[in-house]
Amino acid sequence: MKQIKILFTLLLFLGSLNLSAQTPEKFRNHRVGKKETLSSIIERYGISKTQLLQYNPLVDRVGIKRKMTLRIPVYKKELLINEQTLGIKEVENDSFIHLVAPKETKWRLAYKYNTTIRILDSLNPQIKEGLKIGQRLIMPTAVAAKIIPEKDSLFNYYKVLPKEGFYRIEKKLGVNKRVLDSLNPNIETTGLQPGMILKIPGMQSGVLKVENDLLVERVNLLDSTLQKSKIKLGVLLPFRASEIVFDSIVDTEKILEGRNLHTISLDFYTGVQFAIKKAAIKGIDVELTTLDTENNPTILQEIIRSDVLKDLDFIVGPLIPKNFNIISNAPSLSQLIKIAPLSSVPVVLRKNVFQSVTEEAHFRSKMYRHLVSVIDTTQNVVIVADSSHRDIEKELKLKFPWAITIRPELQDYILPELVDSLLVDSLPNKVLFESKSFPLIASAISQFNAQNSKDREVQVFTTFRGNAYDNENLSLSMLGGVKFTYPVGFKPLDEDSSRAFIENYINYYGKPPTKEALRGYDVTLDAILRTAVAKDLKKSLELGETGYSSNRFLYHKNINESFSNEAFFILQHKGYEILEIKE
Repeated sequence: MKQIKILFTLLLFLGSLNLSAQTPEKFRNHRVGKKETLSSIIERYGISKTQLLQYNPLVDRVGIKRKMTLRIPVYKKELLINEQTLGIKEVENDSFIHLVAPKETKWRLAYKYNTTIRILDSLNPQIKEGLKIGQRLIMPTAVAAKIIPEKDSLFNYYKVLPKEGFYRIEKKLGVNKRVLDSLNPNIETTGLQPGMILKIPGMQSGVLKVENDLLVERVNLLDSTLQKSKIKLGVLLPFRASEIVFDSIVDTEKILEGRNLHTISLDFYTGVQFAIKKAAIKGIDVELTTLDTENNPTILQEIIRSDVLKDLDFIVGPLIPKNFNIISNAPSLSQLIKIAPLSSVPVVLRKNVFQSVTEEAHFRSKMYRHLVSVIDTTQNVVIVADSSHRDIEKELKLKFPWAITIRPELQDYILPELVDSLLVDSLPNKVLFESKSFPLIASAISQFNAQNSKDREVQVFTTFRGNAYDNENLSLSMLGGVKFTYPVGFKPLDEDSSRAFIENYINYYGKPPTKEALRGYDVTLDAILRTAVAKDLKKSLELGETGYSSNRFLYHKNINESFSNEAFFILQHKGYEILEIKE
């Protein structure tokens, strides 16, 4: 232990000498004024040239320019202690005390000191309910601590469950023993232990979710105890059956051959039926009332005046927001739970309305946070926003003040020579692209993809992926070439892991499920299971986030007793694949 004390003292001394190795406490912005030089700015803020260039790499390439905004690192003046020894004090020959720091969690400490959460709890019974800043914790052995970055985009972390071996972990996460051994060398000697924290590749999380940087199980309502086994469900869809001449096969095929309200409604409805079949296997009896709204306000008023919706547990639909708002505005239906199922166009959030489609503003908010975690001043950031996204451009500029801004021409294209001049070989290029115009999207993605080479790396992000990206003329190879990354509420089915689901659907309906069918299945099954497990959809909020074939649901209660879904995916194209990356 004498050696540990000597090492601790030495690190304190080195920490006081090596200011440049410190992590900045915060940053301040400095706008370069007239006649200011690199030397004058360095002298003004008491930092070194190396420190300034570290957080402003473009200065090294183009020099100091008037009106340029610099990020100035601000360092603590007191002595800094190396993180590996922070808070460590000798207790006895084989243990030590750790003082809990802000943002620390039990799983991080277990990983950091090569122990398990179970052992930490046994040595420190007071932390079973959680940690408090400044608590003195007994650690089992004085090992060299491993550091986990506060914002780690390369890896996920997973807690080993009791009786869990390599085979079960591979089935759950898709990570084999060879990869686990390479990332966690200690398990070669210790083996897997319950409560042990494992590092795994960041792209691999199976069906688990990330919570406080740790992979945890999602809520599985199919395995939950039921409190209600009979549910009355109403579905309101614009089939517009009166327009179909069922005696004429030719006319019927002509109506159904394209994407329209008929086909979207029918596809959605097959998903609803498939969800009811799934619920029946669980032992839930669903009484279904199906109504054709015909996309007609007069028909909707007739439905409201009738007793057909009386005593239902909840209704799904209408699909079209303006029609949904007519139903939700009816005083006689104010106590009925109404789920807006499909459209991304916001509905009016009234009492007992569940908006199941995550709103655009929430996607953008979550993507801003993700961008801040993966982009820094060592990268060349380019913002491209059309005229309808000036507010988004302004927000991105505030978060990335060193970014360069490109504004497209009025004809929805970007000058190729401008793109070529602003993307560089020496730094990773991060393009933040904001547009809902397909001509501009297609042109821009093609240009950015063409800029990618062995010497020049270009990645494209957007804070909202609109319907324009669904255009079949936008190829997966182009999106994959720029690792296109975006937030979204729908994740395409993985054919390998969803093979049984797809085959069962084909057996019933003769074709694979469409996006609308998957939405119908997920939103209906979620509402059925939540109601069956919690007796009431509103009481199910405490169950947390749920996920099914391609959609997730995490409802938040609003002030007026309406409810909004805040679940989302962050997806990235890679080659021809679409992968989920952790938040």
